[in-house]
Amino acid sequence: MSNLGSTSGLKAGDAKGLRLAAAVASFNKVYTSRLLASANARLRALGGGLERVEWVPGALELPLAAQWLAGRGYDAVLALGCVIRGDTSHYDLVCQGSVLGLQRASLDSGVPVAFGVITTENKAQALARCSGGPMDAGRHAGECAVAMARLKQRLAGGTRPRQKGK
Repeated sequence: MSNLGSTSGLKAGDAKGLRLAAAVASFNKVYTSRLLASANARLRALGGGLERVEWVPGALELPLAAQWLAGRGYDAVLALGCVIRGDTSHYDLVCQGSVLGLQRASLDSGVPVAFGVITTENKAQALARCSGGPMDAGRHAGECAVAMARLKQRLAGGTRPRQKGK
C-alpha cells in the first residue's frame, strides 16, 4: 500500500493483455460503485479492463473473494470497499480484518491484491476518496494492480535489472 499519488511510470498500453478481476463490497455501494467506475476508467486508459467483477456483502468478505479470484488465474485482483466510522468499535474491527485478510490473500496466493478500501471518518471524506482526482482510491487500486502484475511478470522472467552506469 502506498499514498494515493499516481503510480510512476505507467503509460497507455501497460494494462494490455493483463487478466484483472475485482471484488467489490456492496455495503456503502454509493461509494464502492464509484470506486469501481474510477478503477475501470483508469484501467481502460492503460489499455486494459476488468474481466470479472464479483460483489460481496461487505469489506470483511473481500479477502476471501480476493483469494478465490486469485486462484482463478488472474494477474491481479482489485479489492474495493468503503468503511465509514460509526459510534462503535466495529469500524476498527472491520478495517483491521479487511486489511490483514487482503494482505494474507495476496501473500498466500502470490497474486497481487490491490487495496482499494477507503476507511474514513465520515461520508464527506468517503466521497472525496471516490470522486476522481489525486485521492481517488479506485484509480489508485487500478494503477497498483497493473504495476504489481507487471513487476511479477518481470521478476518471473528471470531477467536481471540493469545496474546504473552499465
